[in-house]
Amino acid sequence: MKSDQQILAELKNESTRQAAFRALVSLYKERLYWHIRKIVLSHDDTDDVLQNTFVKVWRNIDGFREESGLFTWLFRIATNESLTFLSQKKRRAFLSNDDTNDYIIENLQTDPYFDGDDIQYRLQKAIARLPDKQRLVFNMRYYDNIKYQDMEKILETSAGALKASYHHAVKKIEEYLKSEE
Repeated sequence: MKSDQQILAELKNESTRQAAFRALVSLYKERLYWHIRKIVLSHDDTDDVLQNTFVKVWRNIDGFREESGLFTWLFRIATNESLTFLSQKKRRAFLSNDDTNDYIIENLQTDPYFDGDDIQYRLQKAIARLPDKQRLVFNMRYYDNIKYQDMEKILETSAGALKASYHHAVKKIEEYLKSEE
């Protein structure tokens, strides 16, 4: 398996760019899929956003300044593409935030690829009710185990704000799960 530095060097070389991009996709496709899936929840929407993410990476690889790691840069693009997708979907459907949360929950209920049990469904329902930023921070920390210092770069905000968002998200999830018992 190639390191990020090797992949980057090959991406910036015209003769090895295509093979390096295939290696990059192979290396990060699954992690990015699940990161995006936790944001948009629908399998089909996730595939679309993932494809848009890799198109954006391909178009912008020459502009990558390597101030952050490749992983961080990819996750920032995937996160931004996911949030843009949700925002566009809200606008097209004229949905408020509450309606968007209901839409996300409905997608979860009807998604044939969701194979969780009742407890997992209740947890996902609680997460879906969180404000976008709290949901994003919770998923990145809880499921992806991303460190706050990496999240700072991905989300371009302070660790203190991220910790506060995570703390509030956990409290809201706990309250929701207790009320559902």
